[in-house]
Amino acid sequence: MFAIWYISQIGLLLSQRDEPMARPDEPDLFETETQLELFGADAAPAYRPDPDRVRARLHRILAEAKAARTLPWDASRASLYQTIFPQMTQWLPDDEAAQLRFDFEAEMMRLKAA
Repeated sequence: MFAIWYISQIGLLLSQRDEPMARPDEPDLFETETQLELFGADAAPAYRPDPDRVRARLHRILAEAKAARTLPWDASRASLYQTIFPQMTQWLPDDEAAQLRFDFEAEMMRLKAA
């Protein structure tokens, strides 16, 4: 209990000081301008998938669904495809992406009803 009181008293005394705690000859460790130098001047390029490869993968998944009479995947794989298929379409032009999402949803509804 004494340790908690003692620490709170130190904190109170330090908060009442008008001068900074660091000495003037010490660098400010929280200064953002110097921290940026730690990470280098150039940011890493953002990852951009190849739209043709994305398109090919989406069409493979969709073709597999269209060719099946019942759900061709186990529950885990079907859940995965229902999650990633719409996300993958975001790398394609909007009209093409919307059509692929629509077709995939229609096939999933058909397969679940079977």
